[in-house]
Parts: sequence; C-alpha cells; structure tokens
Amino acid sequence: MMSENVNEVTVTLPDGSKMKVDACATVLDVAKKIGAGLAKAAIAGKIDGAVCDLCAEIKKDAKVEIITLKSPEALEILRHTASHVMAEAVLKLFPGARPTIGPAIENGFYYDFDVKTPFTPEDLEKIEAEMKKIIKKDVPLERFEMSKKEALEHYKDNAYKSELICDLSDSTMSFYRQGDFMDLCRGPHLPSTGYVKAFKLMKVAGAYWRGDEKNKMLSRIYGTAFASQKELDTYVHILEEAEKRDHRKLGKQLELFSVHDEAPGFPFFHAKGCIIWNEIEKFWREVHTKRGYVIVKTPLILNKKLWVQSGHWDHYKDNMYFTEIDEDEYAVKPMNCPGGMLLYKEKIHSYREFPMRVAELGCVHRHELSGVLAGLFRVRCFTQDDAHIFMMPSQIKDEVTCVIELVDYFYKIFGYEYRIELSTKPEKAMGSDDIWETATEALKDALDSKGTQYKINEGDGAFYGPKIDFHLTDCLGRSWQCGTVQLDFLMPERFDLTYVGEDNEKHRPVMIHRVVLGSFERFIGILIEHYAGAFPMWLSPVQVKVIPVADRHKEYAEKIAGVLKDNGFRVESDYRQEKVEHKIRDAQLMKINYMIVLGDKEIEKDCITSRTREGKVRFNVGLDEFVKELQDEVEAKK
Repeated sequence: MMSENVNEVTVTLPDGSKMKVDACATVLDVAKKIGAGLAKAAIAGKIDGAVCDLCAEIKKDAKVEIITLKSPEALEILRHTASHVMAEAVLKLFPGARPTIGPAIENGFYYDFDVKTPFTPEDLEKIEAEMKKIIKKDVPLERFEMSKKEALEHYKDNAYKSELICDLSDSTMSFYRQGDFMDLCRGPHLPSTGYVKAFKLMKVAGAYWRGDEKNKMLSRIYGTAFASQKELDTYVHILEEAEKRDHRKLGKQLELFSVHDEAPGFPFFHAKGCIIWNEIEKFWREVHTKRGYVIVKTPLILNKKLWVQSGHWDHYKDNMYFTEIDEDEYAVKPMNCPGGMLLYKEKIHSYREFPMRVAELGCVHRHELSGVLAGLFRVRCFTQDDAHIFMMPSQIKDEVTCVIELVDYFYKIFGYEYRIELSTKPEKAMGSDDIWETATEALKDALDSKGTQYKINEGDGAFYGPKIDFHLTDCLGRSWQCGTVQLDFLMPERFDLTYVGEDNEKHRPVMIHRVVLGSFERFIGILIEHYAGAFPMWLSPVQVKVIPVADRHKEYAEKIAGVLKDNGFRVESDYRQEKVEHKIRDAQLMKINYMIVLGDKEIEKDCITSRTREGKVRFNVGLDEFVKELQDEVEAKK
C-alpha cells in the first residue's frame, strides 16, 4: 500500500522498522536519516532486494538496505569499480587499446582489451601506478543513460562494445563516467574511485572474445581488490603458499605422478604415488567392510541400450566415449550406477536384506575439454568411490544419517573441516515434481534430525534426484566439493527394480548414490596440497630414511633397515658417497618423516639417532622404542 502523502514514501529497514522519506529520496538520503556514521560508511544499497547505487531514487514504498564495505555484496561492487579504474589507467597508458568487458569475478576482476601487442607482466606495474593516481584523485562515478542510437554512435570505432549494445533489447542503456573515462555498464558502483584502497594486478592472459575460439584473441588483465590492505595481504599470502603447494610441482618433485602429451587427462601414477593410493584404498575398504558394505566390480564398457535406459544417453552423452563391438554400439562408463543396477537384478531380493549397501571403486571416463585439464584436479579418467544403497522408504532417514556420519569420519581422519549444501531439482531433470519434493524433504529431514547446518543450493541437483554435497576446507581455507549423497526414486523405476516385502508382494526400492572421497585422483591432488607433500606417517611413500655416516657403518645400517622393514615400515637407505648433511637435506626435500643417522656412537651403544623432517633430533634412542612409537603413529593416523 502506498503512503497517504503522495510526496512521501515508506521505507522498511532490515530490522522491520519503518520511516517516511520524501518521494524520490535517494538511498544515501535514507542512510543520512538513519545516522551520520552509516551515511559515511555507505557505499551502495538495496531497494526491494535489488542492489543499486547510493544515488538510486526510491519512487515507491520499498524495503531498503544500506550496503557498507562490511556487507556480503560489497566485494563485488568494489571489484567492479576497480575494473573500471584499471580500464581508465590502461587507456591513459595505451591510447590505442580497445576495451571490451571487465566484470567482477569470484576472487577479483578482469578486463579484456584488444591491443596490437599483448600486455606483459612489466606493464602491470605501470598500470598499477596509474591506478593509484586515479584513486588518489577520488573521482566520483556518475551514472547516466544514452539511447541505443547514441551509444552506437559513441562506440562506432569499437566493434566489441557495438556488438554488446546491439545484443541489448533496451532502448536506453546505462553508462558510468569517472573523469574523462566512461563505460557501458549496468553497475552498481562505489561512490568514487577513492574507495578502492587495497588492490593488486595479478597476471596477464589471453582470452577469446566472448569465450569463442573462433573469435579474436584479446589480452586479459586479472586483478583483485579487498576492503582492507590486511585482507589483500592475507589473500596474496594464500596464493603464494598455494603456489608452493601446487600438486603438479610436488607430484614431480616427490615422484608421485606425471601427465604426458600422449595421454592428456590420463595421469600416470608412479610407484610412490601408488603407495599413497593403496594406503587410502586399504583404509577405505576396511571402513566400508566394518560398516556393512559389500564391495563389487562392474565392467568398464557397456552396451548403448543400458545408457539409454539409465537416462545418461539423453542427459550426458556429450561427455561420454564410445566404441563399436560386433557391429553394436557401446560406451565407456562415465558413471558406475547402471552396472550396479544390473547386479541388483541378478536375483530376487527380500526386505530382510535391506538396507543393502554395495560399494565399488569404479574407474570411469568423462570427456573434458583440453583447456580445463589440470593435473589431478581435472582429468578424463578417474576412480570414484561409489556406493549404491538399496532400501525401503522407511529407511531413508537412517541411511542418509549413516552416510553423513561416514563422511564425517573420513574427513576428520585427513584433518578437514567441511560444510554442507543441499541441491534441489535442476532445470533438466527426470521425474515428477511430487517425486522430487518427496526426495528433497527426505534429505532435509535427515539433516535436520542431526541438527546439521546446511545451505540450500537451488537447481543444482543431479538429473535423477536431489543431493547433499560436502565441501571440505583445506589448510589454506580453500573449498573442495568431494562427497555427495544423492537420493534416487527414478533409477529403480527405470530399471524395474523390486523387492519382496513383508506382505509377500513386490515393492519398489529407493536408492542412494554416494561418494565420500569423490575421485581418488582429485582427492590425492587435494591431499598433496593440503599437506604440502609432507604426508602423515601412515600415507608416506617412504617413512624412514636410514643414513650411515661412512661405509664402515653400512652393515649396521642394513641391520636397522631390516628390522624396520620386518615391522612393516617403508624404508630406504642412502649409501651414497655424500656428506651426512647433504643426505639429510635430500631426505627433507623428499618429505620423508624420519631419518636415522648411524655412526660409531650408535654402533657402540646399539641405538639410533632419529631426526624428523622438521629437524627435531633425538640421540641414543633404542630401536624397539622407536619401532613402537612409529607403530603407534601409523595406527593413530595422526
């Protein structure tokens, strides 16, 4: 309802309180009316949920919120303005550059330019210096509008902007001006350039216009900006630390895996990498067996008919690999589920068998574009720790709860915190709204019953059912989506799965698809970066390095190494003609947990000197005592 006084409108604030302001008052006017402190801190606002500039007018009764640099929306606005500042700086330094687009993105911003000579890293320093001058001038950002005709006339020498304008259906469009620079933009923006306090240009890259490889290659400058220098410094530190921890570099240094041009997207695991893989797999099998799972194996290649029946042919074939056998079409499996359906149908099942927990470490293949392949993080062939749980509808809540507890157990072993998202029906999905609502409510019920905090992720479910996703957080605060629990009423229908109930009649089971680690390859890549290659004792490819001081100590070193190997430890000995310090340094570079240094004193006292990779040294240690300590460390999975 409109205010009675036509010259006034009613503003409802986030706390529910209301105030009257003059019709066409701005968001800044509202901030001033609330208080001088808020007006000074304000950078933008919201009118009925839509983010807007401080100068936006409130023309009718509305909910109004003031955005400050502490608000969740602030970073995007700040970074968007920083991209305009950067564009102005570039045009001042490189007048021939033609600007295209410059959005804010998740961790910063970028701007693409058409230039004769691509920007160099050295150019970034000059651009940063020019940006600082623009920021120091504290130039206001002013929004104004042009007709489509006027806009096309203004950009007659810029085919990129003209293309964008022609694609817009609006008869008028908004622009922002700061000094002599203006840009086609919907906004909103900061009130002036002076608000951009902490920024950094990160790198230069090539980018096709509109992401289409048929178009011209442009020069892209990436940058980032934060509300404070402290936040920027923290972010830059994390990036530097992430660079040191890059799993591709460490994978090569530690002889764990490699990727070759002859097999893009298909990683090779070396002997030491296979040790990590096998230890994780051994642990995975032990935990699943204890929790009532049976472990199966299904074929890599299956007939096209199966993929049509499962729905993958309609929803996923662009990501699949195909082959022909005996003049019939087959597909390399991108997922393990259809094979699991065939196993289930091998015999008649009773309700007494439920819940039936069937796990598989299945190798799957998915076609990824070459441009997105990245070490172990994005591959074309990977092993998924799948499980399919068949149950009665009455068992859904308990089984989902059990899976959540299983995921929690695994992640805590590896030292991860995590958050949970519940993803609902996507735009392209199989099944009725009723089935999806039932499935979604069942997952909510399981989460709520445990008092679990979670976020609703609308429209991001699998095509056959809603899902719970687990996003783990590594030691640098980065988020990785690994585990997932997907509730499926549709696959049992498609494959006509049944069980005999207590009433001796046939019924349709419900099933859960779930993974805990996700892709083994990707999980190992995440672990490499999380631990910076310094694996806990139970996972380390080499747990102990035996280092004799001189040749005369070799026999004693062989004896010590033999005892350790007999106790199940992974041991290497270094008999090179090198100084002890050099051998220790090499062992530390290879992230080996313990070094045992053996010389005359150790032989005389029948003991060892142990050294950790962090440099902690212990003298006169009894071998039995050392073995027990290592056994305890492995057992505890510290």
